[in-house]
Amino acid sequence: MHAEGLQCFMKIVRSGRRAYSQIPGQPKLKYDAVIIGGGHNGLVAAAYLQRSGVNTVVLERRQVVGGAAVTEEIIPGFKFSRASYLLSLLRPQIYKDLELKKHGLKIYFRNPHSFTPLLEDINGQRPRSLVLGSDMTENQKQIAQFSEKDAKAYPEYEDFMNRLVAAIDPLLDSSPVDTVAMVQGSILQKLKSFKTLRPLLKAGLTLGSDLPKYYEVLTAPISKVLDHWFESEPLKCTLATDAVIGAMASPATPGSGYVLLHHVMGELEGKKGSWGYVEGGMGMVSNAIAKSAMALGAEIYTDKTVEQILVDSNGTAYGVVLTDGTEVHSRMVLSNATPHHTYLNLTPKEQLPADFITMISQFDAKSPVTKINVAVDKLPNFLSLPNKADGKPLPHHQCSIHLNSEKMQLLNDAYEDACRGEPSSRPMIEMCIPSSLDPTLAPPGCHVISIFSQYTPYSLSGDRQWNDEERNRYADTVFDWIEKYAPGFKSSVIGRDILTPPDLERIFGLSGGNIFHGSMSLDQLYFARPIPQFSNYRSPIQGLYLCGSGAHPGGGVMGASGRNAALVALEHLKRAVS
Repeated sequence: MHAEGLQCFMKIVRSGRRAYSQIPGQPKLKYDAVIIGGGHNGLVAAAYLQRSGVNTVVLERRQVVGGAAVTEEIIPGFKFSRASYLLSLLRPQIYKDLELKKHGLKIYFRNPHSFTPLLEDINGQRPRSLVLGSDMTENQKQIAQFSEKDAKAYPEYEDFMNRLVAAIDPLLDSSPVDTVAMVQGSILQKLKSFKTLRPLLKAGLTLGSDLPKYYEVLTAPISKVLDHWFESEPLKCTLATDAVIGAMASPATPGSGYVLLHHVMGELEGKKGSWGYVEGGMGMVSNAIAKSAMALGAEIYTDKTVEQILVDSNGTAYGVVLTDGTEVHSRMVLSNATPHHTYLNLTPKEQLPADFITMISQFDAKSPVTKINVAVDKLPNFLSLPNKADGKPLPHHQCSIHLNSEKMQLLNDAYEDACRGEPSSRPMIEMCIPSSLDPTLAPPGCHVISIFSQYTPYSLSGDRQWNDEERNRYADTVFDWIEKYAPGFKSSVIGRDILTPPDLERIFGLSGGNIFHGSMSLDQLYFARPIPQFSNYRSPIQGLYLCGSGAHPGGGVMGASGRNAALVALEHLKRAVS
């Protein structure tokens, strides 16, 4: 630890973990709507319900709102986006409707956005790296280091993918096709269900005669798709990381292309494909949504754990009971919890059909992710792009930094390790340093680093448990690899927070540790999310809706599930009172 960092460290007195925000108080005993969980989707749902005149309360079990989109001061003086760490997918309509900028949301845009340093020794010269951003000419220069052919193909590839994004984008803001109503509903219900076909038909028209090519992108392994376009491994591997991030899948897994799209279809303040850091961390996204909801009249309470959803003899939800025995009654219940927790833990089993319970039990929520939050006293100094003498952040420090991404086979090997129940010996590592743009996150001269790593299995082989010894062994492996790319990294570390899949499940309620509430594979998307018969936020319990990432359109700090579920619930409420 150098002198400046030592001074920084000496100013900090280590203490227990502190929540970044807390909302005290007691809820009333009756509302129009109860929302289980104060994750960002639950908060969005609350805001939309309340702005339509539905008296709404949010009950959050932790002492901080936001679910996985939270800021926590794990090490005093260092504010971490403890789980989710980047913003891009938040739907523009939500951003506008809830006036999030007015409620304090400030974004630092990143450009360039991707940095892939290599481990190589070319006659003693500095290792190469690949830096990608919004400047296409500069991107082509970077790619030409590895392949002139790929440099020429890259703009065409971007146009090709952007066309698919444009087709899929409208599907995110609407409910999936209601196949049950279309087949079994009344004449009026059938007619209304056909309206849900419009976004799907529009997507098909947008893609036109190229639909078969795009079908392949959605169904084939991303390795096959990228091999069609490119020959250079660093470029292919860098792109492939976005196809497998958060997924228990390798580039060779069929259907991995959609996850790639899920990470390139973002938009921030009208800037397509932009990703950014939120000032104050990701908790400030949740706080802005919560402020908007409360300004509209919604009530939000923390430290309120829901024990069970109340269901009457007619199979209708009428509220919840908390762990202290308090009953909060309502006309409808929306759950921001995962499908597994909502239906297998909170809902009385006797009220659910046996086949429904079986299908929910089979909903895949395997996770490969271990998140490591690190406080350091200086910036990483990469061999491929060394720091300046003043130690201040350079453009590549603001990027998503991809390590162990020299070739796609490394990702396949890491995945195979996890399939055997072993943490990867050469893990896929994505590093972000949000304090490179946001000075509010760390003391002067110091930085916070988010490390999103794969692949780590939920269950270890040989009956081993994810105890402190196993956590630290894996984190040491990750740090050893970072050290190879940026010598001196390990000596800069002040403290770290290691979250394996069971930790993500325990702390944030993510079943299986899955950041998306469930796999984003094609068999679990659109009208099959979470299961085919109940993909449009409804459940077998009348008045009970799923509003979290386990519903369409899935994970990411998007807010679409919360908004869509609220609109569906409102429509049902209007029918009930008309």
